[in-house]
Amino acid sequence: METLENKSVNNQHQMPEAGVSGSYGHGWEILKKYFPELLLLLLVQMLLSAPMGVTQLLFNEAFAGTFTTGLFNFIYGVLVLMPISYGSSWVYLKAVRGEPFRVQDIFFAYQSFPNIFLANVLVFLIVGAGFVMLIVPGIIFACKLSFVPYLVMDEKMEAVDAVRKSWKMTKGYTGSIFLMGITAFFVAIAGLICFIVGVFPATIWISLAFATIYMVVSGKEKQEKTTS
Repeated sequence: METLENKSVNNQHQMPEAGVSGSYGHGWEILKKYFPELLLLLLVQMLLSAPMGVTQLLFNEAFAGTFTTGLFNFIYGVLVLMPISYGSSWVYLKAVRGEPFRVQDIFFAYQSFPNIFLANVLVFLIVGAGFVMLIVPGIIFACKLSFVPYLVMDEKMEAVDAVRKSWKMTKGYTGSIFLMGITAFFVAIAGLICFIVGVFPATIWISLAFATIYMVVSGKEKQEKTTS
């Protein structure tokens, strides 16, 4: 029986372009290759998100319930959803690289929990400050810091270093990342139109596309350092 390792191929023989078409094109190929495994990953993410929705339904009516819901969601978001989000980004990155991966790899994020927490705080403050400055800077800052989760998980970077490197790495690619975000909106809408269930492959595809552009940019950076 063909294993995941045997299914893995070196997807980096011909590196895709660091743009919308290249990233989404590569992401689509990976989606087709690993769809069952990646669907399981998404379902685990959704299952872990379920307690927040249940709490909202149970306690949303009363004021005390609303306060309790907000407190629970904040704590649960910090302790569970935040690290799981970073762990999922790492698994998607392994997938686009053609490396063997397991769904349970998402829990490795807890090994870097302090960095993940601090990185989220820094990104929130920087992007939030940008949105206060008439929205457009906030969008730019969000694009500039989009590589932070990968750097924390892939490079094992400290939060401050990850923020600095993401800002530097995205120089010249901010426009492409912004266009990828716009494309993600239409991909998600198309997924909803496809009898709702299409949102599952759409969500996976978007995640793979963003992991791809990080892979390409980081690969180019390493190649430049090697040849210099």
